[in-house]
Amino acid sequence: MAAAEFKSVRRDPAAWGRTVESAVGAHLLTSAVGQEVQVSYWLENRREVDFVLEKGKRLAAIEVKSGRARGGVPGIDLFLKRNPGARAFLIGGDGMRFEEFFSSSAAGLVG
Repeated sequence: MAAAEFKSVRRDPAAWGRTVESAVGAHLLTSAVGQEVQVSYWLENRREVDFVLEKGKRLAAIEVKSGRARGGVPGIDLFLKRNPGARAFLIGGDGMRFEEFFSSSAAGLVG
């Protein structure tokens, strides 16, 4: 992505959100290779989780925010209710810093 295009995307909250979510997904898929970690998403009653990691019986739910999380994360809340014992991560916004996330692996997040 050229510098001018990056600046344009960065100024558009919707485009920036899609870009950040795509980067997180690409990192999860890449770091899951050879680690027996499945990467998917979850949706129930119009509540979603951006990414779900599964390794054996262990689960981790990941929500990505390119800005401040306003109000909470109802998809994560419902997912955890349906899957007691699952781990949950908010990436970006008020959660884990992107630098920390990109230093982690899918297998490390799912535990």
